[in-house]
Formats: sequence, C-alpha cells, structure tokens
Amino acid sequence: MDRHDVHGTGQRWAGPALIPSRPTSRRSRMTTMRNFAPAHFDWQWDAGIATVSLHGAARKNPLTFESYAELRDMFRELAYADDVNVVVLTSNDGNFCSGGDVHDIIGPLVEMDMKGILTFTRMTGDLVKAMLACGKPVIAAVDGICVGAGAILAMAADIRLATPEAKVAFLFTRVGLAGCDMGACAILPRIIGQGRAAELLYTGRTLQSDEGLFWGFWNAVHPADEIDKAARALAERVSSGPNFAHMMTKTQLNQEWAMSLETAIESEAQAQAICMQTEDFRRAYRAFVTKEKPVFEGD
Repeated sequence: MDRHDVHGTGQRWAGPALIPSRPTSRRSRMTTMRNFAPAHFDWQWDAGIATVSLHGAARKNPLTFESYAELRDMFRELAYADDVNVVVLTSNDGNFCSGGDVHDIIGPLVEMDMKGILTFTRMTGDLVKAMLACGKPVIAAVDGICVGAGAILAMAADIRLATPEAKVAFLFTRVGLAGCDMGACAILPRIIGQGRAAELLYTGRTLQSDEGLFWGFWNAVHPADEIDKAARALAERVSSGPNFAHMMTKTQLNQEWAMSLETAIESEAQAQAICMQTEDFRRAYRAFVTKEKPVFEGD
C-alpha cells in the first residue's frame, strides 16, 4: 500500500505538490493487517480488534496531508483484511483530533490553485467513503477535543462513545468555509436530525457531551478513565458475533440511504438469503438445538 497516494490515482502527496507514484492494482484475495505499521498514526491489533489513534498530542492530534492519505488507504485495505473484525478510533493524551493542521494543511491550501484544492477535498471525502465501505464496524471513543475533520471522523463511525470532557464542533464556517464538508450535510442529519445538524453546521458551535447524548450523536458517555475499557468491551462483543453478517449489515446501513423502501426491503431479502448460506448460520442453529452459545467464525 502506498501511504502517500492521495486520490487513488497513482499520485502521491508531497506537501502542496503532487508527484507521480506507482499505481496500485485491485485486490483479488483477502489479506492480513495484524502487522500493519503506519507512519502517521498508531495502530494496535489484538484478537481481531484494531485500535487507531492519531499522532501529535501536543497539538491535540491534528490531521496532516499524510495522515489523511494513510488513513484512507488503511480503510480501503481493511475491506480485504480477514483478521480485523472491528476498528476502534480512540483518543491520544486526552484529545481525539483537532482537525486539519493549520501549518501543514491550511497554510499550503491558501497557496494552491483550484485544481490542487479540489484534489485535496476529494481525498478527504475519500477517507469517509473508505470508512463506510471497509466492511468493518467502526467505533469512535472520543475524549477532549473533536473538531473539524476530527468531528467528521467521529460522525463517520458506526458507534460513538464519549467522555464528559468531549467537545465536538463542525467549525468549518468559523474559518470561512461551508458546513458541507466530507459528507457532513448527508450523514449528520441522519444521526441527529436536519434542524440540529443545520444549527451545528451554520454556527460551528461546540456540542457538549450531555447535549450530544441527548441528541443521539453519542451512543453512551463514560468517564475518561473508563472509555477505552468500554470501547474495548463493545468491540469484543461485536467482534464475537457473525462478522460476515456484520459486513452485510454495514453495507445495507450505508446503501439503503439511496434506496426506496421497496428497494431496501428487497435488498435486505437478498442480503439475508446470502447470510443464510453461511456456516455461521448453521452454527447458530446447531447451538440452539443443543442449548449452547454459538461460536461464530465469520464464514
């Protein structure tokens, strides 16, 4: 995997300039990622659960050109990883992510032409698309600052946990930009409702943890010294389930946004028929008959 391919086009980001790199081929078989060694964020793998946290604790873990691209490539690769069942995005030293780095990203963007800027904004959107398409449930465990593109990462997760100190802000308008960034206008209203999403995206104000829990942005709030344990317990529970079926559930959750009700029902009928052909379905049946707990293997 080319860690600096910013748009999946065989080009590589070098600060504000693009330089050619070798194109990657489409995968035709499953792979493993337990030994994945990223350069721009931390990765830990244990028993099918991957835990990811950003670098740069002194600056509240900002995103850079390189970390954007490497995260995007990681989630693309996860679609083919048969040793990862769940991904946990976690905080680092009391903060989740402060968004795009002012010096490494904002400064160079001011000097770019429209073509270069559009390449960048498409690359950031590709990160969200890769998260949605990776086939793995993603849990965000958020402590402290979670703003800008960091708020987008939490938003794009399937399940979101927070600490009482978590502060979320989609602050794009506060830097002269539109609130419609990286899918926010499509995804956020589906989580908290159109009116509430509009308020956050127009004002860029901070969403405190108690309000976020009430609005449904957070699934749960845990003390700071317990959130990693809570995220791990949830990840273990999900990971112990039928992971092929989880992939189907995630796919349907995302694809049905663009379906009519009739189309969605038919699509779910086909997805469930596929799952009924799996060994996990047979294992569950046999366990029910023998009054035992099923042990799923993801096939």
